[in-house]
Amino acid sequence: MTDYALSLNPTTGEEIARYPFQDGDAIESSLQRSTTALKEWRVTSMEDRVEVLRTLAVRLRERCDELAEMMTLEMGKPIAQARAEVNKCAQVCEWYADNGPAVLAAQPTQVENQQAWQEFRPLGVILAVMPWNFPYWQVLRGAAGMLLAGNTYVLKHAPNVMGCALLLQDVMNTVGFPEGTFELLNVTNEGVSALIKDPRVAAVAVTGSVGAGAAIATQAGAALKKTVLELGGSDPFIVLADADLDEAVKAAVAGRYQNTGQVCMAAKRFIIEAPVAAEFEARFLAAVQALKMGDPLDEANYLGPMARYDLRDELHNQVVETLKQGARLVCGGEKIEGAGNYYAPTILADVSESMTAFRQEIFGPVAALITAKDADHALELANNSEFGLSATVWTADETVADHFALTLETGAVFINGYGASDPRVTIGGVKKSGYGRELNHFGLHEFCNIQTVWRNRR
Repeated sequence: MTDYALSLNPTTGEEIARYPFQDGDAIESSLQRSTTALKEWRVTSMEDRVEVLRTLAVRLRERCDELAEMMTLEMGKPIAQARAEVNKCAQVCEWYADNGPAVLAAQPTQVENQQAWQEFRPLGVILAVMPWNFPYWQVLRGAAGMLLAGNTYVLKHAPNVMGCALLLQDVMNTVGFPEGTFELLNVTNEGVSALIKDPRVAAVAVTGSVGAGAAIATQAGAALKKTVLELGGSDPFIVLADADLDEAVKAAVAGRYQNTGQVCMAAKRFIIEAPVAAEFEARFLAAVQALKMGDPLDEANYLGPMARYDLRDELHNQVVETLKQGARLVCGGEKIEGAGNYYAPTILADVSESMTAFRQEIFGPVAALITAKDADHALELANNSEFGLSATVWTADETVADHFALTLETGAVFINGYGASDPRVTIGGVKKSGYGRELNHFGLHEFCNIQTVWRNRR
């Protein structure tokens, strides 16, 4: 094991930088700063906290090009999508600035002869373990609310996007937070374990793989620390026979190939009702073949390289296994020769429930097509998964759509649309996709001490 985090350009394979892992002294210093900042930040007025979030939104937009380019260089996100991510981060800060104070306001209740009210206090120092695929959005969609509530925040980011993490820290240090309110640590798994065990850390937020989430939740449970987990997904994209195929295909392409398919809450298992399966496949193939792949800094390209070569190898192995199990290759299915971690946009058809592409999360530009006999069979196939992040249903029948929404075992259901996240509604999963919620008032309250205050009026 190396003693540094390595940042490689996935487009060229060239090294960008090495970032030495920090030791126990660095962890101690960071926690000291966080706990000191907490004493000040938790009693800072809501008006002042709101102003800091508004300033943060301004700074993010001012430095959008710089932030986006670093993301593209480190993990290969096409530049237009990278800029959109930065702007979305600014928007979530503004939403919490506009709406958070009301969500965090005391809720009074008269209880017989006593006055009682619920107060939303900060929990304390929050540890966040975040992934590389949305290196700013994954951080700020949680951090904005946590910080507004008066918590302080310690970020352990993915090793391959430490340049992004440092750039974000630089932005955060310019907007008016007390020193230590937002801390960044570049540590190993052992360092994460030490942070979880430390009594100064109050709770842990994780976005990542099922394995990482389970390991961290186990340690946090042993330390009696709250966790919120947003983990993997194998989201079904269901197309029934009465669906608008033109719109469904457009959504299917965006839902699967955005960010080169490296999205947790994304269309992955395409469950198509038999009467339209062949037509959907033909239209989907034509749309996928029209996508442009290449240098992610070129505005014309929708697909870039995968973030790491090992992830590309893992994806290719899943494709090969699925083909050996009897699936049919419609297009792609190969690593592209030359520099960079490029993988051809791929469609696998005739996928069945026992195959790898059905059972496992496919994290890359690969779509699995599954044929359902009828609507009931489609619903059965959709729920036959250990994951439960989101699902999409395309149908012209509102009654059928409502039945699917009622019955699907997922944290979100999109009817005649595809995966999206917005601060006005929650994001989160069930089953092995995790627990707890981010965004909206539910997410804001996750990292609050919901304190009941009683006053005897006698």
